[in-house]
Amino acid sequence: MSAAPSDRSFLDPAVLSRLMALPLNARHAMLGGVSGKHRSPVRGSSLEFAQYRKYVPGDDTRRLDWRTWGRSDRFYIKEFEADTNLRLCLLMDTSGSMNYGPAGSTRFDYARKLAGTLGYVAAQQGDAVGLWSLAEKPVEIPAKRGASHLGLVLDQMAGIQPVGGTTLLTALHDAAEKIRQRALVIVFSDLFVPPAELKSAVQHLRFRKHDVAFFHLLDQQELDFDFDRPARFIDMEGGEAILADPSLIARNYREAVRQYMHEIDELVRTTAIDYHRVKLHEKYDDVLAKFLLARVQKKGGRA
Repeated sequence: MSAAPSDRSFLDPAVLSRLMALPLNARHAMLGGVSGKHRSPVRGSSLEFAQYRKYVPGDDTRRLDWRTWGRSDRFYIKEFEADTNLRLCLLMDTSGSMNYGPAGSTRFDYARKLAGTLGYVAAQQGDAVGLWSLAEKPVEIPAKRGASHLGLVLDQMAGIQPVGGTTLLTALHDAAEKIRQRALVIVFSDLFVPPAELKSAVQHLRFRKHDVAFFHLLDQQELDFDFDRPARFIDMEGGEAILADPSLIARNYREAVRQYMHEIDELVRTTAIDYHRVKLHEKYDDVLAKFLLARVQKKGGRA
């Protein structure tokens, strides 16, 4: 499903201007097709020293470290980090529950602002951007560089409509299989899936050496469950509506939420994903600024 190129109201010029000063960094080594600003696992000859290794016949003698030879009478080669560009893969949950909230301010509207802004920031710094979702018509746009490709990503993002049951786990496993080179995979979801099954999907992505980040989008009322009168609760993913008295189920509901959050926290601890729990009343530009700043501080590392 596509939208007119002008339908990009989820991009705010003021927010983009604020965030453009903050780079989008990978936490782990990346593999790219052009020279860039992100660290690669491939040894090269950029300016940042990585390590020494013993010389073997066929090595470039121009990279011999003569000072080390003078001290040890052995030949060593200097190795450097090869910089590369980042592949950003935006994976959006398009289940019906993402439509929660008033028109124009739904959970998916919030996710679209986060994803669209990050895609724009990445493209402006020369990185590749792709989009994945399992909507009524699946969207699979491999990460590429360039303004025209970014336009395609944004237009497809504008046209997605959340509907139906949860397809997040399928999308995660599918992305793990189809995204061939290391990428920064950012997931935007309410995570209404069993944490144990989610952990399996996350481990699949991490096994493929992807840098994985989650924006877990929640409304405060979902956590507090502060309804004060009988209400009809509607399953936005196609299940039956339930008429219930909140006073009779509030304690069990809150205990279930507490246990669920504990399991999510344990998943984050054991998989080392970059996890951000976001309340829908928070300003999305503040959420993104915090995300980008944390990655500036933690830049680098190997996977």
